[in-house]
Order: sequence, then C-alpha cells, then structure tokens
Amino acid sequence: MELLRCENITKSYNGRTIISDISVHLEKGELVSLLGLSGSGKTTLFQVLSGLVPPDSGHVFLTGEDVTARPGKISYMLQKDLLLPHKKVIDNVSLPLVIGGMKKQEARRQADPYFAQFGLEGTQEQYPAQLSGGMRQRAALLRTYLGSEGVALLDEPFSALDMITKGQMHDWYLDVMSRIDLSTIFITHDIDEALILSDRIYIMTGRPGRIDTEIRIRTPRSRRSGYDLTEEFLEYKREILRILG
Repeated sequence: MELLRCENITKSYNGRTIISDISVHLEKGELVSLLGLSGSGKTTLFQVLSGLVPPDSGHVFLTGEDVTARPGKISYMLQKDLLLPHKKVIDNVSLPLVIGGMKKQEARRQADPYFAQFGLEGTQEQYPAQLSGGMRQRAALLRTYLGSEGVALLDEPFSALDMITKGQMHDWYLDVMSRIDLSTIFITHDIDEALILSDRIYIMTGRPGRIDTEIRIRTPRSRRSGYDLTEEFLEYKREILRILG
C-alpha cells in the first residue's frame, strides 16, 4: 500500500534551482533512505514533503490526498532533537497534540502509554537536560510519531550519537517501526547506515539535486544481522560510491 508520493517536485530560492523534477514514493511499513552529498537538496525536499514550503511545481500526496504545502499532515524531525528545555518530557512529546487543538491533560493521557514502547518509561516528569543523548532522540522520535499520520521524515536523527549508541538506536528504531506501524523516509550521509536500515535507497546527485538511482536492498531487514560483513553489502557500497563519484 502506497502511503506517500511526490511527483515532479522542483524548488528554487532566489532564482537558484535547489531540486529539480523529483519523484519518490513510500510504501506502508517501509524505511526508505535519501542518500546524497551535502548540497544536493535533501533537506529542501523534506521541507516540501512536510508542507513547510511550497514547491515551484509538482505535488505531494498522502494516501491519495493532495497535501502539497499543507503543514501538519506529515511529521518532520530535524537533526537536532529541539526539545524545549523548560518543558517536562511528557509535555515535549505531547506538544503536537496540543498544537492540534487537544487540551494539555488529554494530550498527556494519550502520549503516556507510548513511553514504555519507546523505552522512555519513568522519564515523563523529567526535563530534557536530565536525559542522555539517545534518550533525547527517543523522546524526539515519539513527538514526531504523535504528530504523524503513520509517516515520519527523519533528517539524520542519529548523526550526533557515538557509534555504539547509534547501532543500538538502529536496532531499537526498526523494532519500534514494526510495533507501531510506522513508515519512514530517512536522510543520511552515511552509506553504511542507509544499507543497514533501508528497504530502498534513493541517491540524490547534482546541483540542482535530482534522483539519480533507486536501489532496492535484496536482503530483508529482519535478516540483516552481521549484514555489513557480507559480500552483498560491499557490492551495494561499491555501487553507491561509484554513483556519488
């Protein structure tokens, strides 16, 4: 089942075209990575997909509905967690519900059951400064999920974490995705991360940015233990490095 599709998206700023004629799609339950060098327009594409900025041309569809330039339909998590330091964790993660018109106490009640699923049980009354980096990212991901309609856009959410924590977050996020029925498009500069996490990878190249190649990973996510040591992994990595130049 197709959840999200954008067709022929072009966006310019100050007369300079940033992305040109981009079409991508996301199926239910998928994790799709958007991989490319800095400056290829990945974040601009996310801003269009989330409705934060209108495209010059093209359309965005969510479950068949045209949501072009309509913010609030598709959640977008930036690289930094952007948790509000003066708000408790429960109020940070329930913020999308409050912005959507829900009363604070009801938003808290709706958010609370998810704390255990996201590995955050017991942090509800704490403040962001009391959490580790990994826990802050989990809180930010929960906030993103509560503001979504089953689709999340994540812009390098694990890039600031150390290697061990990042690996743990990869395993955790894939497990959470399957349990809460979440589908994800994921920006990364990390080829290994894209290959470990993704069902499909879109490679963006050029200025203006365009989709150069779509790669579908043959091995299912559920069978990727030790995947980075396999010949298939190295084969994909060599192909991606060739495309990126």
